[in-house]
Amino acid sequence: MEINNLTPAERRVWEAFPRGEAVDFFEDYGELPEDRELSLPERTLRASVLRSLLLRSDREEGHTAEVWVAGARITGHLYVGYSTIDVPVHLEGCVFDEAPDFYGAQIRQLELPGSTMPTLHAATVRIDGVLRISGCRIPGAVRLGGARIAGAFFLDGAMLGGATDLDEPALQLNHSVVDGDIVGPGLIAHAQVRMVGTTVAGSVDLDDARLHDRDGSALEAENLTVGSDLRAMRLQTRGRLNLRGARIPGQLNLAYADLAHPEGVALRASNAAVGELWLRAAHPVRGAVNLRGARIDLLHVAPETLPAKIRLDGLTYGTLAPHEPAEKRLPMLQRDQGGYVPFAYEQLTAAYQRIGDADAARTVQLAKQRRHRTTLPTYARLWGHIQDATVGYGFRPMRAAAWLVSLLAVGSIAFSLHHPSPLKPGESPAFNPVFYALDLLLPIIDFGQQSAFSPTGWHQALSYALIITGWILATTVAAGITRTVSRQ
Repeated sequence: MEINNLTPAERRVWEAFPRGEAVDFFEDYGELPEDRELSLPERTLRASVLRSLLLRSDREEGHTAEVWVAGARITGHLYVGYSTIDVPVHLEGCVFDEAPDFYGAQIRQLELPGSTMPTLHAATVRIDGVLRISGCRIPGAVRLGGARIAGAFFLDGAMLGGATDLDEPALQLNHSVVDGDIVGPGLIAHAQVRMVGTTVAGSVDLDDARLHDRDGSALEAENLTVGSDLRAMRLQTRGRLNLRGARIPGQLNLAYADLAHPEGVALRASNAAVGELWLRAAHPVRGAVNLRGARIDLLHVAPETLPAKIRLDGLTYGTLAPHEPAEKRLPMLQRDQGGYVPFAYEQLTAAYQRIGDADAARTVQLAKQRRHRTTLPTYARLWGHIQDATVGYGFRPMRAAAWLVSLLAVGSIAFSLHHPSPLKPGESPAFNPVFYALDLLLPIIDFGQQSAFSPTGWHQALSYALIITGWILATTVAAGITRTVSRQ
């Protein structure tokens, strides 16, 4: 590069490079004007000059060479694909007339905070330090597929997508590896953010981000692997939030998130493995929630947050919070799109048992039997109604006691008013209406009254009714005891 052919602005940057000095055009000329077509020779850098600068290897002794430019307008096409750039690059608040291309490059560090460019081509790039596009305005796509970033990736406050002709994801980070964190609070994306198969050694921060892709996935992150947490408090999505198969050992925090995809699935975390899932929203999720096959240690979800359409088959969780009565949790099982899912009831029962709430666990089991009854043929449903009305399928044993006491009272009064005739006069014991009624009701216990006396007329019909009712109560109580013992 002939230094005599450089403009004053380019000469200034060229001479500052070996000493590692920053050139800040903002200090000299203020903000860039809104009219990007306006000629600004005092702060304009040609892309060809900048490319030569990035590939320079000379530096002054005792100094660390660095490209540090703020507030420049960069004209032409900056192409450094497959190049090795062994100096840190810091281009702050710059405006690129054409999309820079870092495809396949090896870069010490790349920082573009507050810059504006049509698109950013940096697929398969290798960055030894951090990548920073904080506050950038990029109406096209940021292509980082297959990238390897040794430090953190900063995109906080960036605005991506929005171009009318954009037909691809606004952020493409699929199959990339980030050895640090992804820091993106306040990110705005007007097309899909794609992180399929991405590995992040640290955490992902999407607090207060707004991701919009109404026709598909706002965040497509199937098989995402995160080393610790994925924070997305107050996240706003318009489109699907897809975390299918994700591995997040720490916290997946969606507290107060606004998730909306009314015509489809708003949240999909099927087959994901998550330490803690926090889903506390100011209003219900708009769209379906799919947690099929997910494994979650702590599931913190308020009942009112879940929408009308959910899928819970195969979902396992250790702790369910906040603690709510079973009556508030059961509607979510009844809304499962898979219909009657026995496993979901067993999981909810186990969650209540782990915290020692036996009453709630029995309530869930009773609801399970009632839901199962709707899938049975008519005769089985009739028998189920009888079991439910009498002893609540064995989960309401006090109902049996109430029925027995009531029937005992009816039988005792009826037989005290009209004694049945003795079968062997002179040999029969003294008649006792209470124990006679007990003999009829309890099929196992024998007080010697039933075998000694024979009722007639309508009293005989009453005795048959007491015998049949006693058998029903006995078998349903025995079935309930058997279920209780088997669960323990």
